[in-house]
Amino acid sequence: MTKSRPEKRRADAMATMSELNALMPNVTGGLAQYTLAGVGPVPTIVLMVGGYMISNILSSGVEASIFAYAMGQVLHLPVPNFFWSVLASVVILIANLYGVDMFAKVQDLVSYLLLGSMLIMGLLGVFRLGTGTAVNQPAVMNGSFNNVVSMTAVAFWLFIGAEYAIPISKDVKNARRNVPLGMFIGLGLICAVQSVMVLGFHNYTAWSDLEHSAAPHLLYGEALLGSPGQIWMAFVAALAVISTQNSTVQGLSSIFAGMAKTNLMPQAFGKLNRHRVPAFGVWFVTLTIILCAYISQDSSDRISFLILVGSVFWMASYIMAHIDLLIFRHRLPKAPRTFRVPFRPVLPVIGICGTVYMILHISTDPVERNQIWLLTAVIFAILFVYSVIWIRVKMRIPVFRPVPVKDVLAMENTMYYQIRKRKGIWK
Repeated sequence: MTKSRPEKRRADAMATMSELNALMPNVTGGLAQYTLAGVGPVPTIVLMVGGYMISNILSSGVEASIFAYAMGQVLHLPVPNFFWSVLASVVILIANLYGVDMFAKVQDLVSYLLLGSMLIMGLLGVFRLGTGTAVNQPAVMNGSFNNVVSMTAVAFWLFIGAEYAIPISKDVKNARRNVPLGMFIGLGLICAVQSVMVLGFHNYTAWSDLEHSAAPHLLYGEALLGSPGQIWMAFVAALAVISTQNSTVQGLSSIFAGMAKTNLMPQAFGKLNRHRVPAFGVWFVTLTIILCAYISQDSSDRISFLILVGSVFWMASYIMAHIDLLIFRHRLPKAPRTFRVPFRPVLPVIGICGTVYMILHISTDPVERNQIWLLTAVIFAILFVYSVIWIRVKMRIPVFRPVPVKDVLAMENTMYYQIRKRKGIWK
């Protein structure tokens, strides 16, 4: 199977992340610390808060609202759909407060069940083995080049998040080998399973019905197997929200803890509970996800818009990762690396160009596209002003000067912040 364009862009990004991790292993904040050493503190705060916090929270909030809608359609209990978003968030919150081991156990179980269920449902559709009535329709909804390009941003959404392995790499056995390998295997599995699902959708669900549905997977389940299929897909939605939100809560809280170590965020994000979990970050991420789930609930238009906005933020962070790599290749060409992106600098440049192209064609609707660009520009402008003030007042370092790699690595020691604060350098 050939790779889709979004997966190629994600493969480029994961190769870049793997080399950055090999150059600066075991840093808690991952991309935040790479960018701090590569470009400087302002881009780090703007892109990590904008590119990661906002996009991740939007992603999880949308997933939670889809799950809540699915549960409401299937169970018909006398509770608002939003109740299910809150319930899932509370369960995931509790699991993450108990540490990395609990996070990994939940994530492993959910991932196996989710991929297995999607693969089986997809294969039933591909081979027309469902109990429902198959439909005959064109294989492609709209084959024009502009429409295909704009949809790559939505397809891109399916492959985000593989880099969450990086902040917990210090807890992974043989991380130098297993972290890059795991990210690439994950992308390949997702591409295969999602491709099978799309072929199944083609055989049982009319494209026109999918376009306006807040939970298209429920339509597919019902069309494929009737009521049992709808229940099964509601179960898949539950697995999806647990997987997405679990990794988001753990990943973001770890990244924020790393940024707190470098004084890029308030120190509350770096404080650990007795399970060595940055509890404040876990609570903060969970509550903001619940807020986004409330905003997007029961509306396919809002869900679609938020997905596209989140994609732009996330794409911007991947562009910065490629830039970090190019800078380090120039600045530290002989530094030891256990992984190198092949064909340098071709793949990072292709990744940057392809990602920029997706941002420029984020939607086929000019009005929606302009709204997405305007919203992201306003948020980035606000973050820029905030970051300049924060760096001047709290960090007291040059706004755009990169921090040496050795200093960024030293920041992993909790004494680094304490010593600088004691000396009056940091507030």
